[in-house]
Amino acid sequence: MKPVTVSTLSSMKAAGEKIAMLTAYDYSFGHLVDQSGVDVILVGDSLGMVIQGHDTPVPVTVDDCAYHCRCVSRGVERAMIIADLPFGAYQASIEQAWTNSVHLMQAGRAHMVKLEGGELMAETIDHITSRGIPVCGHIGLTPQSAHQLGGFKVQGREPDAAKRLKNDAAAQQEAGASMIVLEAVPASLAKDISESLDIPTIGIGAGVHCDGQVLVLQDMLGIYPKQSPKFSRNFMLDNDDIGAAIEDYVASVKDSRFPAVEHSFK
Repeated sequence: MKPVTVSTLSSMKAAGEKIAMLTAYDYSFGHLVDQSGVDVILVGDSLGMVIQGHDTPVPVTVDDCAYHCRCVSRGVERAMIIADLPFGAYQASIEQAWTNSVHLMQAGRAHMVKLEGGELMAETIDHITSRGIPVCGHIGLTPQSAHQLGGFKVQGREPDAAKRLKNDAAAQQEAGASMIVLEAVPASLAKDISESLDIPTIGIGAGVHCDGQVLVLQDMLGIYPKQSPKFSRNFMLDNDDIGAAIEDYVASVKDSRFPAVEHSFK
């Protein structure tokens, strides 16, 4: 199996092939997710909630992300591994962002880093990517900023907000981002943004027209003890084991059966 690279993802978008992404946080699930056909594994700061039991991802540290990413990497043969830059690990300065990105690549064995924020982070993205580290952007609902946003709410419904998100996406592409996550934005807006970009978009609560989809593993398996978001789906309900549930998720993304209307926002 050839490993998934930035070029692979770019080719998938050009060919209209959907990208399937899931989170994982340890060796065993990293291996299972990889073997089940997922293209990209995100070691997200969502670990703060589903692994550590916090209400938000804010308490997660860069060392936490590096540790879990390193565990996942030992079980992966094909999938690309993306590590989150957690809250406070990149906002202070470009130099801080670079240093912590290097840490995630070296200690965490990540293939790409992800950071939240729109046009404001373009200079940081340019600095990191121009020095050899691929970056995935993340706009819309940015969980690290949920307190500032007034909670976990849909973003981009008003015309001005939609325009800002379009500008954010364009600025991140121009700065060198290889991919952008669109979270909790109206499906029609996500479609417009996806069609306007040359780089892939990955939706989570952003409708079926993104170039790929991502879910938190514990949500799609129905094992997170708290309420899962509207945009998630429990794939264990129709499957007998975890591997089959993940394979069902991958097939559903590839065939554009997930997300359905009930997992999207207007």
